[in-house]
Amino acid sequence: MKKGILTILLFGFLFGFTNCEMEKSNIVYNKQYIDEIKAAKKAFMFYLLGNNVPGGTVAVMKDGKIIYSEGIGLASKDLEVPVTRETKFRIGQISELFTSFIYLRMVEEGTLNPDSLIQHYFSNFPEKEFPISLRQLADQTSGLRDAKSKEFDSQELNISLRKGIDKFKNDTLFYMPGFVQTDCMFQYNLLGAIMEKATKKNFNKILKDYVTDTLALANTVIDDPFITIKGRTNFYDYSFISQTVNATFRDMRYKAPSQGILSNAEDLVKFGNAVFNSNILSDKSKEEMFKPAILYKNVPANITNGWLLMYDQNESPIYGRRGEVTGGNSALIVYPEYDLIVAFTTNINTSNFGRLIFDISKHFTPKLEDKKE
Repeated sequence: MKKGILTILLFGFLFGFTNCEMEKSNIVYNKQYIDEIKAAKKAFMFYLLGNNVPGGTVAVMKDGKIIYSEGIGLASKDLEVPVTRETKFRIGQISELFTSFIYLRMVEEGTLNPDSLIQHYFSNFPEKEFPISLRQLADQTSGLRDAKSKEFDSQELNISLRKGIDKFKNDTLFYMPGFVQTDCMFQYNLLGAIMEKATKKNFNKILKDYVTDTLALANTVIDDPFITIKGRTNFYDYSFISQTVNATFRDMRYKAPSQGILSNAEDLVKFGNAVFNSNILSDKSKEEMFKPAILYKNVPANITNGWLLMYDQNESPIYGRRGEVTGGNSALIVYPEYDLIVAFTTNINTSNFGRLIFDISKHFTPKLEDKKE
């Protein structure tokens, strides 16, 4: 019954646009892009309905202004609480983008040296067969082992960032640093712990000082299950018969720098705009942010400082990241040539969300034949 009501509401929203600019607590859109927004919203809503996703947020920024932002569906199924633009979701690996932003800002101010070794800041981290620099942690080429399934999705309680480091600090390296690139959460967790050592602040305070206060991101915080976080969604999972159920408990603080941040689509596009279009980072730092590490046999890495490097159908460079974690999916994509940034967040982890960000953003980018003309 609840799903039927939600379906009626969603389709009512889809076809209920008027031909004027609108701003409410749950939606803002620019009438200049009304047709594109309708098409993008349709793609997002059919994804939600087709995968039994309770709710999510979606946002589009064009030329430095938000032209569409909306919360759709339910943040709490039990209480029938609707998602708003301010609802906070787990963003998974997109958390790394915030951590790399902090890292580059700390390098600019001299708090961190990218070529220093881990032990320069974190003296009780054991030395390995080969030295590991901070730059290699940020590039994800350190050689640290991958997380095991139970470590990646731990159900332990009261596991802090420092305690999370203890789980792997004594293990041998899987490969020589700089040899290959692996997207392992331990690297950014360790980078976050080094930031704590260097500043004598916890990562929550670091995120606030370097990102959320500076960029006015009111809905981006670390997920802490032991405190009340205003606007935090409930988190969902699938049962063995694919029914949507409440997700089991997770304490995400042990991996806050890599996967443990809460945010929403509107904050994510604002963050993307700040990275690409503001002067908060110097031109030198921006160049460093998107400069791929060179791996074995001179192969360039495809992830740099957390950002995945891609090209669209027009062969224009695009940068993005997606996140998946218990209780959430998310994606952020930036098209610098078109000054376009798109993001979404949801409160359940589905297995087929990879194309969704492109299905949304394609309505705001020129078609291949248009580009040729």
